[in-house]
Amino acid sequence: MTTQLPAAVLWDMDGTLVDTEPYWISAETDLVESFGHTWTYEDAMTLVGSGLWESARIFQSHGVNMPEDDIVAHLTGRVRDRLATAGVPFRPGARELLKELRDLGVKTALVTMSVRAMAEQVLSHLDFVAFDVLVTGDEVDQPKPHPEPYLRAASLLGVSIEDCVAIEDSRAGLASAVASGAVSIAVPHAVTIPDAPTHTTWPTLAGRTSTDVTALFAASRSKGIPR
Repeated sequence: MTTQLPAAVLWDMDGTLVDTEPYWISAETDLVESFGHTWTYEDAMTLVGSGLWESARIFQSHGVNMPEDDIVAHLTGRVRDRLATAGVPFRPGARELLKELRDLGVKTALVTMSVRAMAEQVLSHLDFVAFDVLVTGDEVDQPKPHPEPYLRAASLLGVSIEDCVAIEDSRAGLASAVASGAVSIAVPHAVTIPDAPTHTTWPTLAGRTSTDVTALFAASRSKGIPR
């Protein structure tokens, strides 16, 4: 078996590294209801993995009479407050796999549509330097599902995107990773992701190791991305 690791592993944050979706849903529901309208769980699921400013326009269409920047600031502030008071809920196996990859010297990037201040707050709860670079939603022109965030991460790391593995939990995020050319892993959480030959699905990161990443990367290079 080959021992070739990818040049880098690119991680989504919300829903992949940490389980912040309940915090976002609560903040979204309170905001929409404060304007006398209804925000359902199904409504919230349509925004999983989307850019914050694109989501802000959806909230405006649901009756939130606020500028886009104010909506983003309000929701981000509410979620950051929850992170500060309730803690950072890491997804099963994510922290362990990330630490193992770092110990092996694999480059890593966090590719999130949350803002940088929130990403840094989450990462402050790790007891090791987890990422070489951060690509955040307030720093890209085209958010997920556009490939720009992942392409920028590879560029900042100085590696070819085709030599990277991306880990995602949402449809929008996975579409971004696949379109970029990265070997893509779906770890569905809040929303289901249909099987497709464009990516590999792992039900969870619990128990996954660098050996699994190596095998997946090798298979993608020799036989195409497995289902």
